[in-house]
Amino acid sequence: MRPVVGVTACYKTVAGVGSHCVAHKYVEAVAQAADCVPVTIPALGGELDIHALLARLDGIVATGSPTGVEPVHYEGESSRQVPEGLDPYRDATTLPLLRAAVALGVPVLAICRGHQELNVALGGSLHQFVHELPDKTDHREDTSLPEEERYGAAHTVHLAPGGFLASLFGCERLSVNSLHWQGIDRLAPRLVAEAWAEDGLIEGARVADAPAFAVSVQWHPEWRAAEDPYSRKLFEAFAEACRQRSTLHAPRSATA
Repeated sequence: MRPVVGVTACYKTVAGVGSHCVAHKYVEAVAQAADCVPVTIPALGGELDIHALLARLDGIVATGSPTGVEPVHYEGESSRQVPEGLDPYRDATTLPLLRAAVALGVPVLAICRGHQELNVALGGSLHQFVHELPDKTDHREDTSLPEEERYGAAHTVHLAPGGFLASLFGCERLSVNSLHWQGIDRLAPRLVAEAWAEDGLIEGARVADAPAFAVSVQWHPEWRAAEDPYSRKLFEAFAEACRQRSTLHAPRSATA
């Protein structure tokens, strides 16, 4: 049976109606590049029974989003009003979800906002506005560009020699489509940095003591993941961990 992977959603108002939303590219990457069955995890906060959910899932993809993690979760300064906005419903869902998933050995692949969430969930902090820092590059996306151009390579990252990502990709430099306005400041104690941008910003990490796959990247490997060899390798490694976890579950029906 194909592993079942939970894909985190954002809470948004669509046509005046509160909705739980996830971009198509994430569910497509799970279905195609990982060959798993994607299911959406709603941003219900405390109303979501996280342990009951994780007992039925073989993996978690923490998705990207234009919104930022509210600084109250990492003792940062009060958040200023930002065009991209915040998503307290998502914060209340994904932060405890990621902590529990890591603790229970549920494989985690965290992307963009998910990369930042994993750091915060495990005790790290964020730069709220990377582009305002004098020693950092402006990593924000240009939303005026067509999607094809927007998700093209933005800059190079350096991979930790001998690290998980360098070993997986077979290289120590990689061009990535990294698009964000927040970024890791203080790395969580349990995380090990796996990749850095030219300006020193941490763009990849893994949970050093995790019982299963727990990796995060700031860039967007989900974009046409099945066509990019490096993205495919990342999703395949995640999928293999999901398949290993799926053997712990009782047999599912043939429709899974």
